[in-house]
Amino acid sequence: MNVSIILPCRNEATFIAVCLDSIVATAWPHDQLELLVVDGRSSDETPRIVAEYAARHPWIRLVDNPRRTVPEALNMGLRAATGQVLVRMDAHGIYPPEYVPRLVKALHESGADNVGGVVVTMPASRTPMAEAVAIALAHPFGVGNSYFRIGTSQPRWVDTVPYGCWRREVFDRLGPFDPELVRDQDEEFNYRIIGHGGRVLLVPSVVSYYYARESPRKAARMLYQYGYFKPLVAQKARRIATLRQLVPPLFVLALVFGAALAPLWATAAMAWGALLTTYAAASLACAWSATRNHGWRRFLALAAVFPMLHVAYGAGYLRGLWHTLVGRRLWADPAVVPLTR
Repeated sequence: MNVSIILPCRNEATFIAVCLDSIVATAWPHDQLELLVVDGRSSDETPRIVAEYAARHPWIRLVDNPRRTVPEALNMGLRAATGQVLVRMDAHGIYPPEYVPRLVKALHESGADNVGGVVVTMPASRTPMAEAVAIALAHPFGVGNSYFRIGTSQPRWVDTVPYGCWRREVFDRLGPFDPELVRDQDEEFNYRIIGHGGRVLLVPSVVSYYYARESPRKAARMLYQYGYFKPLVAQKARRIATLRQLVPPLFVLALVFGAALAPLWATAAMAWGALLTTYAAASLACAWSATRNHGWRRFLALAAVFPMLHVAYGAGYLRGLWHTLVGRRLWADPAVVPLTR
């Protein structure tokens, strides 16, 4: 069976070779595989590196993406792909040899419309801050019950998975990815699957490895963008977001209103103080639990990273909610939104 891998990227010279090496090492037969690297007009060495791999491996193709956004890259890949099964990958990822075979097997044995695996988050460097970002993105306090991030012991039906593995007919039936969703387009497509009676399966034996952003600032920017597009996804999907998506914006709202009302109302001041104290205690306790064997610098870094990511996501969600309600869109320039997660 022919499998087409679609890999959006832009300016990924640091990670793309490691990613491509892992795909080349796949256990899936190369004569039944194609890799479409859809590049969003990179300004670094990414196209040259990909072209070198394509010269050595005829089943690798470099596709130009002049629109430079993730959904456009995915849709260009869909149009160019020849496989009966389509797999999305990410340039920040590493994929073990059995990754594709296990995805395809689970897709056919389960009857699911989309199958994905667990993502093991790795630090982009060995600095305390980079390691703290990686820990936060895989910790229940950081990401809630997002099972593809925190792991699961058994296959489960879920609302979304990272990346994805689909039969081509799913797109023939439901259409392509929504080009308006610069972020969260895979989540909206999964909601579309579920809304049409389909199912999305998370398989814990399918594991990939993902390099997180190397700094809290870059990670916070990414989560701000994800939060920003969540209300638009909810509007398009006509369904309420999961509770884990609503907690950060509610937390940010409570912080803002508490700070505004505290000088005027003693009860509000007490409630605001209790909220801050409880959150700080939870953040410190989770940071200590996760880093107690790795030194005080990592503990302090993680204690700082947790609130940065929560506030960034929550603020992005609230701004996205307002812009969705008034019909305004941010980021008309796709160059400010990285193509990787």
